[in-house]
Amino acid sequence: MSHEIATFAGGCFWCVEAVFQDIAGVDTVKSGYIGGQTVDPSYEQVCSGRTGHAEALRIGFDPAAIGYGDLLDIFFHTHDPTQLNRQGNDVGTQYRSAIFPHSPEQREEAERAIERARGDFAAPIVTTIEPDATWYPAEAYHQGYWNGAGQRSSYCVAMIPPKLAKLRKGFAARLKDGAPAGW
Repeated sequence: MSHEIATFAGGCFWCVEAVFQDIAGVDTVKSGYIGGQTVDPSYEQVCSGRTGHAEALRIGFDPAAIGYGDLLDIFFHTHDPTQLNRQGNDVGTQYRSAIFPHSPEQREEAERAIERARGDFAAPIVTTIEPDATWYPAEAYHQGYWNGAGQRSSYCVAMIPPKLAKLRKGFAARLKDGAPAGW
C-alpha cells in the first residue's frame, strides 16, 4: 500500500480531526502545529497567537483509496474557507485556513481545489497555500480528542456535529464502513 501525507489547517484541530478520522483511505490523523517560528511550541504558546503556527491536521492516506484532491474537497466543504484568521468564535492566525503541500504536485492540486471551491461560496476564499514547514505534534491529550473528552466539551458539541453533518451530506460515499451514522 502506498502512503502519502496531507497537512491542512482549518480552525481548531479538534474539529478538523473529527472530520477526517472516518474517511475511507485515511489511516492516520494527528493534530499539531505548523507554519510558525517558535521551536517545539506548546498548545498555550500557539493559542497566544504569537508563535505564527496554525493548529493543523496531518493526514496519512492511501492515494489508491482516496486522492489528495478528494481530501481537499472535503476540507473546503467542512470548514469556512472565507473567514480570514478565524473559524466561528476562534479568532487569530492560529485558526487560519491553510494548506501545506508536501510536493509540487500537491501544490498544483491545492490551486485547482481552490478554483473548484470558488463557485460554492458567496465570499472570496482566503485559504492560503503555505510552504511545507516543520511539523510539531500536539500534546497527547489533543490526539483523538473528539472521541474522548471532546464529546463532553460544550465547545466541541457545538462545533463538531455540524461539520460532521456536512461531511455525511456531501461525502457519505467517502466514509469508512462502520462510521457513525447519527450525527
